[in-house]
Amino acid sequence: MQEKLIERLTRYVKIDTQSDDSSDSVPSTKKQFDLLDELKSELVELGLEEVTLDDKGYLFATLPANTNNEVVVGFMAHVDTSPDFSGENVSPKVVQYVGGDIVLNEELNIVLSPEEFPTLDNQVGHRLMVTDGTTLLGADNKAGIAEIVTAVEYLLEHPEIERPKVRIAFTPDEEIGRGPHDFDVEAFGADHAYTVDGGGVGELQYESFNAAGVRVTFHGKSVHPGTAKDTMINAGRIAAEFVSMFDENETPERTEGYEGFYHVGSISGNVEHVDVTMIVRDHDKENFENRKRTVEENVETLQKKYGEDVVELVMKDQYYNMKDKIEPVMEIVETARVAMESLDIDVHIEPVRGGTDGSQLSYKGLPTPNLFTGGYNFHGKFEYASIDEMELATQTIVEIIKKTV
Repeated sequence: MQEKLIERLTRYVKIDTQSDDSSDSVPSTKKQFDLLDELKSELVELGLEEVTLDDKGYLFATLPANTNNEVVVGFMAHVDTSPDFSGENVSPKVVQYVGGDIVLNEELNIVLSPEEFPTLDNQVGHRLMVTDGTTLLGADNKAGIAEIVTAVEYLLEHPEIERPKVRIAFTPDEEIGRGPHDFDVEAFGADHAYTVDGGGVGELQYESFNAAGVRVTFHGKSVHPGTAKDTMINAGRIAAEFVSMFDENETPERTEGYEGFYHVGSISGNVEHVDVTMIVRDHDKENFENRKRTVEENVETLQKKYGEDVVELVMKDQYYNMKDKIEPVMEIVETARVAMESLDIDVHIEPVRGGTDGSQLSYKGLPTPNLFTGGYNFHGKFEYASIDEMELATQTIVEIIKKTV
């Protein structure tokens, strides 16, 4: 199983599928179809049924039941990788980890170290897939794709294992929050599903942030600095003032667990025009609303100081805590927990501190908890995947299917 996972993940990560939040197309980048088309062919070749790929980038397939059980369970992963770091020309390599530093790129002196990333201490003896230090890996979420495909392949090879109908979905644009926007829950036809999009072994998640996206535009007036007194409006300086208005202790680098945050994603522009993008996150709905109000109040303060036409705010809710929709059907979380424990996995039920398609899908009528993949340090050059943990993730999918009968 590990060799199949290595082959699939290597093949998938070499295909550039970065999404683009500045694009209005669906999916946001055509190159996501490079992987979707390959996956469609692979699923057909494996013998899955009802394999469909629509023009919006949603790939569905069916592993038919071999029992009379009427429950339909789904598994899904997203094909896009984060725009935060380069996903072009990914050059993965597999190392047998014996401890200590892993030199990713000797020429550039890029080293993956347990001193900086202590999760490596738990990986001694594992085979790890790592980057060459110049790109992300793309285990988020191509590890999940490889695990789902390998799991259904295993079940096809073992028809003696009783199973219900299983639906599979590979989707676009999760990394920019649009993954479920055009997802047809009715056409998918599952009673419930699991995203295979988590991190380290044993993660099981059914709570997520409430989330909003923020764009603040600052309109300046460029004048030669030598004659700018009482005339220039420096959009860059006002943008810096806005960013400094938020508590530095309520940022991603200072928070954990159920603590919410404000996160400045990008600042771009010049004296004349600056755009600041942010995300606002909190698990508690009341705290979430208060955080949004803080953003509005900070904008209003600057509007009063510099003029309403100088500072422009656009803020939109992105998704809500999926806990409210999953708690009424907690048996699906319990099935996943029991499946992991049957494999001697130490289960960690914890909130998602990030986006997951399950948040939006749960509110669209498809309760969708999240399972681990065995990937770490997502969205950057230090990303890696434990092949040993990927094998456990694949086995977990199989066990959930077996226990759903």
